Amino acid sequence: MPGGTDMTLRSFLWRAENVFPEREIVSRTHEGIHRYTYAEYGERVRKLASVLDERGYGEGDRIATFAWNNHWHHEAYFGVPCQGAQLHMINILLPDSHIQHLVSDAEDKVVVVDPVMLDKLEGAYDEEAFESVEQFVVMGDTVPETSLEPVTDYESFIADGDPDYEFPDVDEEQPAGMCYTSGTTGKPKGVEYTHKMYWAHTMSIMTGELGITNTDVEMPVVPMFHVSGWGRPFATVAAGAKTVLPGPNPEPADIAALCENEGVTKSAAVPTVWRGLLQYARENDVDLSELEYVLSGGSSTPKGLMRDYRAELDVEIVAGYGMTETTPVTHVAELKPGMEDLDEESRVDVRAHAGLISPGLEMKIVDDEGEELPWDGEALGELLMRGPWVTTEYFNAPEKTEARVTEDGWLRTGDIARIDEDGYVDIVDRVDDLVKSGGEWISSVEVENRIMGHEDVAEAAVVPVEHPTWDERPVAFVVAMEDVEDLEGLEEALRQRVAEEYPKWWTPDVIEFIDEIPKGSTGKFSKKDLAEQYVDDEIRGEVEEAAPGDR
Repeated sequence: MPGGTDMTLRSFLWRAENVFPEREIVSRTHEGIHRYTYAEYGERVRKLASVLDERGYGEGDRIATFAWNNHWHHEAYFGVPCQGAQLHMINILLPDSHIQHLVSDAEDKVVVVDPVMLDKLEGAYDEEAFESVEQFVVMGDTVPETSLEPVTDYESFIADGDPDYEFPDVDEEQPAGMCYTSGTTGKPKGVEYTHKMYWAHTMSIMTGELGITNTDVEMPVVPMFHVSGWGRPFATVAAGAKTVLPGPNPEPADIAALCENEGVTKSAAVPTVWRGLLQYARENDVDLSELEYVLSGGSSTPKGLMRDYRAELDVEIVAGYGMTETTPVTHVAELKPGMEDLDEESRVDVRAHAGLISPGLEMKIVDDEGEELPWDGEALGELLMRGPWVTTEYFNAPEKTEARVTEDGWLRTGDIARIDEDGYVDIVDRVDDLVKSGGEWISSVEVENRIMGHEDVAEAAVVPVEHPTWDERPVAFVVAMEDVEDLEGLEEALRQRVAEEYPKWWTPDVIEFIDEIPKGSTGKFSKKDLAEQYVDDEIRGEVEEAAPGDR
């Protein structure tokens, strides 16, 4: 019948080995900088795969990683799925109880652990939860003192592997990877990614304005344990780009040094990373002249940050959007034809959108009754998507699948969005984060972005607080820049700033200054933790006492 081979990850690795054998993978590790070529990388990937094969692992078996972005982790990205097993990337920043749930639920057979995360894994270890684990493998060539067993080092584990190992034929519908949702409500839920899902997603992020090519030097700062590193590790290999891996818990100084020393041209991370790099560049002599674009996602990117990057670093920050259930990238805020000569403010307005839908996907917004809403830039509804790399089921969670996936394959994202006439999407809020006040909705995200646009604000998050008359009212928690002394003056300026852009009743009744916004395991603001830590009786009292005229 017509058509060729299945869409699998093996074809990407084959191309890198044979077409770009001398391109480098550079890795910052606990031992220093490690570098090797794609030819050498391919041999080690095959050695890992052959050892897994010899030990009897394959289809239906999950091999877990517990690590930062390094070359050992990258080898597992191809070695495990191309051999036929499934790679499970455990979020190393989750609480111990969640890690136990993930290992138990996935029934991992092998856990490959970064030595700098060994203490964390030991702390999370529970004999019952880890019952399925048959082998622990520590990245590197030594095994530090550990209570985990049986345990070996990675280099010994692959030492007798076959560098010429031939991968088996794997079906494109076979699961290749697995990540779990962040579990903000209840325990995390597993999402499986097939070879076809990874293949299609990889091809999509190699196209368009931010597409990765063989001339690029790509550094995925987003952790490889977070939704497959947003697919960047697969795309760099597929493109034949030089890959730079920033290693354990990279600080702004580490990111800056790698950009400067390795000539990084593109990167991807959450906004907090880019905010930290900008501050570091302001205080130090840093050469970021090779850096062209950085993709920013995971949470809304403030327009002020985009302006500062262009003005001070001559680097373009481009917003994107996606989720665990979508492998993850589905939108990128690319410019459309005719927008090249937009003035600065209009350009930033475009870049700050969640973006245009990626080729290969479909989307719509619907009201509470499921009726599709127009693309007019005003109508608000829940965003639904479907396509080759959008999941249609959750692992071991049929009730979750039933609640989130429609009968005709649309994924209910849980995000409230608007779509303008040009097709640009704005994520207004999570369904659970909208503030319902007096029967009307207030977007916490838009209020946050307005506040963070002030030059004296480092971070801000808005949460709903119950009110006896208005159902809920917004409260803003703000982190001011270090040199700000007049907080009362800043508070008044922020109130005026919100009121200038939005209805007066959108203005937070209380603006509370704190040292830091709590963040979750993926670097996003954790509003759940924020509310638990800071919304106390005093805050509730201030909200109740706010005069109706203030709204």
